[in-house]
Amino acid sequence: MKKIAILGSTGSIGVGALDVVSKNPGRLEVVALAAGRNIDLLSEQVRRFRPSVVSVIDEEHARRLGERLGADRSTTILWGEEGYRSVASVPAARLVLSAIVGAAGLVPTLEAIEAGKDVALANKETLVTAGPLVIERVRSKGVRLIPVDSEHSAVFQCIEGNPKASVHRVILTASGGPFLRASREELAVVTVAGALRHPNWAMGRKITIDSATMMNKGLEVIEARWLFGIDYDRIDVVVHPQSIVHSLVEFVDGSVLAQMGKPDMRGPISYALFYPERAPGGFPPFRPADAGRLEFLPPDVERFPCLRLGYEAGRAGGTMTAVMNAANEAAVHAFLEGRIAFTDIARIIEGVMSRHAPVDLSSVQDVLSADAWARGQAEEIMSKGTG
Repeated sequence: MKKIAILGSTGSIGVGALDVVSKNPGRLEVVALAAGRNIDLLSEQVRRFRPSVVSVIDEEHARRLGERLGADRSTTILWGEEGYRSVASVPAARLVLSAIVGAAGLVPTLEAIEAGKDVALANKETLVTAGPLVIERVRSKGVRLIPVDSEHSAVFQCIEGNPKASVHRVILTASGGPFLRASREELAVVTVAGALRHPNWAMGRKITIDSATMMNKGLEVIEARWLFGIDYDRIDVVVHPQSIVHSLVEFVDGSVLAQMGKPDMRGPISYALFYPERAPGGFPPFRPADAGRLEFLPPDVERFPCLRLGYEAGRAGGTMTAVMNAANEAAVHAFLEGRIAFTDIARIIEGVMSRHAPVDLSSVQDVLSADAWARGQAEEIMSKGTG
């Protein structure tokens, strides 16, 4: 039985992972969980899966969780960054699922790698902000980094068993989000509720907004560069509104392999948790005859400039990707709070990037410093209404 720890158990990926665990009794054991503030859901997860260790965002939430679980509980409750690091490095776990949202997932993910754990990576910001540092540590520790994002899982599955030199191009698919065919005028008046209505995927609030702006794809381009060791010139994006083809790989002989399936994250989650084996996902199978028409369209970087910004940050390298990511997180948070317009998100990110002179990454502190600087710059731009 494979023992696993989950960072971000109450988010959409964590919930999906625990569903996969429950549908495969006797094959996976959950030994540790980390969450944020959702004590109601976390207490249910602890009662059902009985991990030895659990961590929450702060001491107050730890106290509340302890009250929910009662005095007879066998689970140790921790909190804060040290708690997350303890869950990531818990000795019993063989695999750590990294699904904490945003740049906050970087340090716990690195802790899991340092502890010699294989990592199922759903936190794309880990590679976006610190790709060269993370890949160097993965290699030095001899652990496996298994992608969970549906697009990167698809590429991973297509490449599996083929020599790296045979790969000519990676093609990431994008749904286009809820505003694929919206005009500039319509984008200018987008509401939070409208941006959160993704046509295909059920995801958390932040990633759903990223999908609507296409920043999610900009982040995924950078993630693909580090996961697969491929230059940006050989990473393309195509809009595929049906979300059936999750990504494609073109080989040097002109052959193209695609991985297909219903838009359900339990598929790539299951693949990562059980890798190199496969297990039943417990969800309805994909039937090609039911798929209907499949479209593939070029992305419009004029209406959705966040994709362009992702490529620009990736090519600039160094601290620029951490700056772009932090500016995006700050802008998305402000949009969700109703402080800025939907189209301001890209404007703020570009404004912060234009102020930054990237430097090479030599430590995690370089990433954290760039992240903090960018958030401050984003807040300044938003407060002044300037770019």
